[in-house]
Amino acid sequence: MRDKTKNISVMAIAALIVVAIDQYTKYAVRTTPALQNWDIINGWLAFHYTQNPGMALGINIIPTPVISVISSIAIIVIIIFTVRIAARANMGQMICMGMIIGGATGNIIDRMFMGIIQSYGGFMQGHVVDFIFFTKQIDGHTLFPYIFNAADAFITTSILILIIFNKYLLPTNSSEEQSESEKESSVEDTRDIDFMESGSHSVKSVPDTE
Repeated sequence: MRDKTKNISVMAIAALIVVAIDQYTKYAVRTTPALQNWDIINGWLAFHYTQNPGMALGINIIPTPVISVISSIAIIVIIIFTVRIAARANMGQMICMGMIIGGATGNIIDRMFMGIIQSYGGFMQGHVVDFIFFTKQIDGHTLFPYIFNAADAFITTSILILIIFNKYLLPTNSSEEQSESEKESSVEDTRDIDFMESGSHSVKSVPDTE
């Protein structure tokens, strides 16, 4: 129980840190004109302020309120899943799950309130603030033509870490459980051998008296 409580606390702290970073950077870019079109590394990286009414990667085939509801449900499902595996998860996985939850929460906060803050819509009608843009081009084509934010970066990084290091981060039967299982199997085998040996020893030759 202590491990589960500790892991949930780690996940919650990671999520809160991501939300704080995400919301602060969005606020800074949104309210500072000098940051809205800023070449950080010329030809490679820039801030380009925009608002995304649709889903990730600029996909805009579903109305914003529907996306907001779907995103909210997804966050709840991820939180429930993370809490359920907390007892057997390690700290690395909980940190990654916290960053995913924090990133998703940061974006849903935009969807909930940005329409009200900027007076173009109501609750759940807001657009997600994006500003990070990789400007590198080859033969006139931008390598990654999508603009994203800190929340997206945390989510993507966490998913990649979980995929690459899944052997070490994703919950499996612990070595202690495997060792215990092997011990039980060994004990059973020993008992079977002892039984067979005792049975063979109990059969003695009877001399022929005739």
